[in-house]
Amino acid sequence: MSTACAYATISFGSHEHLTLLPNFQHNLLYYKRYIDDIFAIWVDLPAHENQWSRFNDIPNDLGTLKWKTETPSNIVTFLDLQLKLDNGKIMTSTYQTPMNLYQYIPPLSSHPPSCLKGLIISTILRYCE
Repeated sequence: MSTACAYATISFGSHEHLTLLPNFQHNLLYYKRYIDDIFAIWVDLPAHENQWSRFNDIPNDLGTLKWKTETPSNIVTFLDLQLKLDNGKIMTSTYQTPMNLYQYIPPLSSHPPSCLKGLIISTILRYCE
């Protein structure tokens, strides 16, 4: 197994804690990263206006990996979750990309029956949450 992903995660984590988070702690109400996906709640404060473009430039200053950011909005998709800010409430729903091929384990495969049951149960739990 390649360790490149682990090294990239550790390397960016160091950059994140030394450069990114200290410079923008006033604008970041919430910040979490899952490998190469970041979810943040950004607040534009009068004392810290026009920080969004600076915030977008800093992650791209480290190495050749380029981060794609989305403009702050009331609706955002993060992994398989869509979040919507509606009258001060956060509404959630599952999101499936248009390119989702829905390639599940076929019931007649040689996988143990627990794999099929686990797939069904985890999908139901994901939709219920």
